Amino acid sequence: MKADYKNWVPKEVLVLFTACTCVSFILLAVFGIAGVGVSGTFRTVLSVLFALFFIGFGAAAVLFLRWYRAFDYNGKRQMARGIIEGTAKYVTLPSGGTGLDVGCGSGALTIAAAKRNPEASFVGVDRWGREYASFSQKLCEDNARAEGVKHVHFLRADARELPFPDESFDLVTSNYVYHNIPGDRQALLRESLRVLKKGGRFVIHDIFYPSAYGDMQAFLKSLQNEGYAEVRLIPTADGLFVKKCEARWMMIADSALLMGIK
Repeated sequence: MKADYKNWVPKEVLVLFTACTCVSFILLAVFGIAGVGVSGTFRTVLSVLFALFFIGFGAAAVLFLRWYRAFDYNGKRQMARGIIEGTAKYVTLPSGGTGLDVGCGSGALTIAAAKRNPEASFVGVDRWGREYASFSQKLCEDNARAEGVKHVHFLRADARELPFPDESFDLVTSNYVYHNIPGDRQALLRESLRVLKKGGRFVIHDIFYPSAYGDMQAFLKSLQNEGYAEVRLIPTADGLFVKKCEARWMMIADSALLMGIK
């Protein structure tokens, strides 16, 4: 049995844009170019309209295909694997410690972190919504078994309201989750830090878009004022995890690791 971490780009989205491209081309050929049942100005309007649909959907299909291939765990680039393993290198727990992975998806980071910390245990949580229909709790559990990792546990939970008491974990980690959740992203970070024990570490990797996160330097300063230590934001799209040129066309140029001690 081999672990299957799926792809961060939903195959359903790729199929949808490809199908829309094909339908747009057929409509362009039939009603625009061939002019079946239409003529004159209306034919011109349809030609332009369907041509725009074809170009737009076609461009989206090509872009999503490039993303899909780049993130493929078993592909040539394996960008997702590099990001997961890169994040996991910063995850350290003492013997007997417990870590929480928020938005675990297919269990990739939970398992990678657990493999690097065999004397600790990890809990992976996710709501497993229809946006990523191929991800599930069972998939995580199957992947853990395939990797021979036993000190992990997976639960359904919402990152906006984690079902754990304050100061429950020695470490909190996450990868590319919070930017996908509408609302106050800094509040999401606060919710994850709520369940972190005093003295516990956090290693959170995400795309810190200013439009989504606001002023992260001010956020770091507020944590420092509250007594958090070693708080820093480390860019990962400048060659650490991803090359700059890749990050631009992958639209992940604002990727960074948020790290510190509570």
